[in-house]
Formats: sequence, structure tokens, C-alpha cells
Amino acid sequence: AAVLPISGGTAYGTTEFGGVNYYGTVFSVASSGAVTTLHTFTSTDGAYPLGALVQTGGNYYGTTFNGGAKGYGTVFEITPAGTLTTLYSFKQTDGSYPAGGLIQAADGDLYGTTSQGGVSGFGTIFKITLAGVLSTLHSFNSTDGSMPFAGLIQATDGNFYGTTYQGGASGLGAIFKMTPTGTLTTLHSFISTDGANPSGGLLQATDGNLYGTTWIGGANQDGTIFK
Repeated sequence: AAVLPISGGTAYGTTEFGGVNYYGTVFSVASSGAVTTLHTFTSTDGAYPLGALVQTGGNYYGTTFNGGAKGYGTVFEITPAGTLTTLYSFKQTDGSYPAGGLIQAADGDLYGTTSQGGVSGFGTIFKITLAGVLSTLHSFNSTDGSMPFAGLIQATDGNFYGTTYQGGASGLGAIFKMTPTGTLTTLHSFISTDGANPSGGLLQATDGNLYGTTWIGGANQDGTIFK
């Protein structure tokens, strides 16, 4: 996963695999290049962290794609010294297999997505407090999107934006907007000629527009960059 920018001389990140149990690790890297393994996942506390970490209050927060009490993934907190706490274990009905990282929104809570699970099994958008109280804000139903692999962004208008790898009107993925209270609008459904299967998230540029990529589709079926 992506490594957080260096702050105070140290950066933090995750590895999907490896570690003592091969379930992935959390590590730090000093500006000198020295790497320290802070935590090795054991499956019971999570497995296969895919998303980047987010820092708040001096600690770091992230997700694991698998593992936890039910085997459907977790949200965790880890201190700079390596003390890990599993804040939440997903149980499929509220989401499963989170692939993207978390963001901290303006309200102080953390927001993210799960690639599967929820009411219909097509993935969810959730928020979780720093104390570990989780709320499922939206369950995708395929027609409005399916399998959100990437995390969210909160744009300058206060709403959240993201992509789904599949689903939408043509089944080839979608771009969506969600209000802080959980009202979701599908902004665009890909139709192959304009792109298909976006696996990454969005970013908001200085011009105010949102930019992203699709895995395949476009004129040559090799993927697109869009705004």
C-alpha cells in the first residue's frame, strides 16, 4: 500500500503479504532508509492490509482485506510504537473485504468502503468513530454501483466521492457522490468507450474537478484518464 509522507523524519505504511505469518505487516521507514516492522498480522487481528494508512491524533488507522473475528476484514489503530488495536471486525451484513484505505472527514470520523457485503452483497460505504463505533451509510445494489475497491475523498463541497469497479447502468463501473448523511447519487456509469472498471479512487484538482482512471475501456480498450 501507499506510504504516508514523511512527518518528523519517519513514514508509515503496510505490506499486503509477508511478516512472520505472511498475513501482512505495518512498518515504519526512517529518512535514512532504515525499516522497522511495527506489527505482523496474525489473521485473528486482521490479514492482508491493502489500503494506505491515515494519521490522526498521533496514531495511524487502516483496514485489512481479510481476517478479524469473522474473517471479513477489520479496521485497526496502531501507535507509532507498534501497539495495534482492532477497532472493528466486519461481519458481512455490514460490509466485507475492505480494499481501500480510510479518510478522516471534517466531522472527525473515519470513512471508507468495503468491496463486498452489505444488504445486497455488492459493497458498502461506512463511517467509524475513533472509538470503533461503525455505521453502514450505504449498501450498493449493483444498479448504483458494485465492488468499490478504492477509498473515498471528501471534496470541497463537503460531499464524498468515489468509484465502483463494477455495477452501474452498464455493469462496467460507476462514479458516485454521497452526502455526509448517506444519500448516494450515481453521477456516471461507464459504457466501455469512455472507460470501464475503475479500480482506483478520485482526486480533486486545483480546478475543482475530480480526476481518475479506469482499468480498461476507452478507444483502445487499454484504460482511460477522466475528469
